[in-house]
Amino acid sequence: MRDMHCHILPGVDDGAANLRASISMLDAAVDAGVDWVVCTPHVRRPYFDFSAMNRAYRVFKDAAGRRYPRVRVSLGWEVNHHTLIQLGFERWAPLLGFEGTGEFLLELSDLATPSSFDLYERSIFALQGMGYRVVIAHPERCRAIQEDAALAEDLVRMGCKLQASADFVAGGRLGTSKGPAKRLFKAGLYSYIASDAHTPEHYRLLSRAIKKYGSKLTP
Repeated sequence: MRDMHCHILPGVDDGAANLRASISMLDAAVDAGVDWVVCTPHVRRPYFDFSAMNRAYRVFKDAAGRRYPRVRVSLGWEVNHHTLIQLGFERWAPLLGFEGTGEFLLELSDLATPSSFDLYERSIFALQGMGYRVVIAHPERCRAIQEDAALAEDLVRMGCKLQASADFVAGGRLGTSKGPAKRLFKAGLYSYIASDAHTPEHYRLLSRAIKKYGSKLTP
């Protein structure tokens, strides 16, 4: 099982604080049945340091390979749309796709309004023009989608895949994600469930989410 979204790299964002914490998360991931970990540090302020994140990835991948030789580790990024525009779309978008798969994990603003989606649409089409398959991270957290699931349907019609973060089964961040996520699952809009892990506990939530909702994913 691939976990396509987690904050397991040591000391680079609000996930694992150090390598020991990273390995504890990896142990929990393996216990949950994960055999492919895609490391996706935040591309948003105040965390984004491209060089430091690449160094952390090499350290973690080496340690993970010694502990679990059969577990695949690869690098991706969770790219906040607003930060990408601030950094410079043309410069940074080509550097922030997933290693080896051609996917691009895009985070929309939790506070986005319906009018924001015109800008998202332009960016999504530009990323697709670069050859990326765009995956939208945790749309269940986006207030506009919470209020109007048709916006999520529009994203899917544009060719995006939607990824649920497993903490929705416990209410999610601020306790507002479970209901919206259930509606999106009922509509058959999700293609992925990921841990979005910041701690080992999130892998226990991943197991719960996969058990209950894994059959509702759309390829």
